[in-house]
Amino acid sequence: MNACYKYQHNDGRVSYPLCFIFSSPVGCKPEQQMMYAGSKNKLVQTVQLTKVFEIRNTEDLTEEWLREKLGFFG
Repeated sequence: MNACYKYQHNDGRVSYPLCFIFSSPVGCKPEQQMMYAGSKNKLVQTVQLTKVFEIRNTEDLTEEWLREKLGFFG
């Protein structure tokens, strides 16, 4: 999924953060989850991502959740 997200900082600055949100499919076998995790780690290292988040339930992926995660980078 490709989305543009405008993040308004508390001090008034605006940024458009690039973040990687990782979710493995529900009901995935442990072996497959290990493969997903390994490929995720390789991608993060190769692309040098700094904003990497994992989520178990995609229903939890809300703007409020994302704002909370991005607030850490303030």
